[in-house]
Amino acid sequence: MPTDYRKYLDPEIVSKLKGMEMRARMVVEGFITGLHKSPYHGFSVEFAEHRQYMPGDSIRDIDWKVYAKSDRYFIKQYEEETNLKAYLLLDCSASMAYSSGDRITKLDYAGLVCGALSYMMLRQRDAVGLVTFDEKMRKYIPPRSKSGHMHILLNEIANQKPSETTNVGSTLHEMAERIKRRGLVVILSDLLDDAENIISGLKHFRYNRHEVIVFHILDPRERDFAFPREAVFKDMETGEEMTTLPYQIKKDFARQVQAFSDEIAKACRQSNIDYYPIDTSMPFDKALYAFLAKRERLY
Repeated sequence: MPTDYRKYLDPEIVSKLKGMEMRARMVVEGFITGLHKSPYHGFSVEFAEHRQYMPGDSIRDIDWKVYAKSDRYFIKQYEEETNLKAYLLLDCSASMAYSSGDRITKLDYAGLVCGALSYMMLRQRDAVGLVTFDEKMRKYIPPRSKSGHMHILLNEIANQKPSETTNVGSTLHEMAERIKRRGLVVILSDLLDDAENIISGLKHFRYNRHEVIVFHILDPRERDFAFPREAVFKDMETGEEMTTLPYQIKKDFARQVQAFSDEIAKACRQSNIDYYPIDTSMPFDKALYAFLAKRERLY
């Protein structure tokens, strides 16, 4: 039976909570609790000490919980800002709407990871931006580190709907040209496009001297093809349907998916890009650990 903190890292449990801010906060708090019970306890995610409020301090930094207990004003005194600028790139193409069984969709999973990363980075006073895309860039929100920026990011993430088309490769090039200031680029996508085009787009970010993390998000059935004996498959972008016996092609399908992932992973290693294959049944801590590991190396 999972411990209390683990339940807040379970995609199915978190997806039932109301409001993106609540979901993001519970994932991060569950993750931080878990850090003290894992090999990753050395990571620093404690953000502030307190000092007494002084004239000229921003009232936004007042800790109202402390005030309620002590009837005195204290503010959160953060460590020196790291100047980390992070760009979260969220794939909102039609294929991201897929889910098998009762699982959450790939878009919902990616959105929750985005929300948790936004919440965690802003608590660390990092500057966070968001790019949503499908066959082209949908929306670009530049990085900010102000506390009020969190509401803007989480609201945008929560309101995303999958589109009908995708063109990951060319869109990565478009975003690499748009994002001028060097930073950490975090891509959350199922990468369902031509591998060569995707790799070219990823290398464009590295050419512009960005650090890059790729979270390759798939549904478990997209990796193992463990469907019933007969099934109808529908292309989520074209609507084309095909009836087949999954067990006849299961091994070949899984082999091709693995080969595709391996090709992307190899290219990422050669370009010093962090690549993480993730499926929507996994707890959220894998993505959060990966981010913290990258951040520790950079700063």
